Amino acid sequence: MRRIYIVPNVITAFALACGLFVIFKVNMIEPGTTSYKALLTSTLLILLASFADFVDGAIARAIHAESEFGFLFDSLSDAVTFGVAPSVLMLKTLSLERGTPLSFFAVIGAMVFSICGILRLVRFNVTMAAVKKLPKYQRKKYRHFIGFPIPAAALTIVGTNLLFSYPKFLEWVNPSEITQVIFMSILSIVLGYLMVSRMKFPSAKFLHFRVPSFQLVFVVALGAFFFLYGALYFFPIALAAAMWLYLLVGLLLLLIRRIVGKQSKTLRDFEPHHDD
Repeated sequence: MRRIYIVPNVITAFALACGLFVIFKVNMIEPGTTSYKALLTSTLLILLASFADFVDGAIARAIHAESEFGFLFDSLSDAVTFGVAPSVLMLKTLSLERGTPLSFFAVIGAMVFSICGILRLVRFNVTMAAVKKLPKYQRKKYRHFIGFPIPAAALTIVGTNLLFSYPKFLEWVNPSEITQVIFMSILSIVLGYLMVSRMKFPSAKFLHFRVPSFQLVFVVALGAFFFLYGALYFFPIALAAAMWLYLLVGLLLLLIRRIVGKQSKTLRDFEPHHDD
């Protein structure tokens, strides 16, 4: 009988519960009438679920509690929490008149995001099953994310969606409802494409910087201070900025790699992945 480890799976179940709560809660609200407070609560739940998604894998590896059941359970949980919940939340937030081309475009964007997110999870499962059979020296090319990770895509969607409802942001920029619908729909499609693409995005576990330790500590501490300050007083702006920064850094690394060429070994890890 195969072991089913309790602690990592309880954390995964918690992340799944967060996603289900967001879906069930927003379905009780009429489209276009979602309050900023409800959006903030839903965003915090998905952020908490992304933290739980990171923790359950780390704990499973630390206590050697990895199992096939936990691996599949984690993927199914991610499909609901990060693949479906952000799309439902986005559609419920937008003021859409049924049967219009704009509402159809928004639904297409939400569907593309969810389908591509689930496809990415399936590809990840197949890839990881194959990687486990490889010798350690051949696993280096898989140490970064192939395609935009689905938790980051989910946080980009919900963070940007929250930003469009943030009162202080609306004092500076007040986009029309049509602009918001078009922007969020296009963003959903672009993120869907990035999730299933062969582009590589950095994983924090494998980032190494050759700089003096004091400078690194100072930069990290300064960046953490500004982020925490922003998270405390301007949470929607801090979240959206952090996720967009991660997205742009990944695209920038790919662009630099393409411009410099394969003769540079510094960013060779960010060469788009090709199937062997």
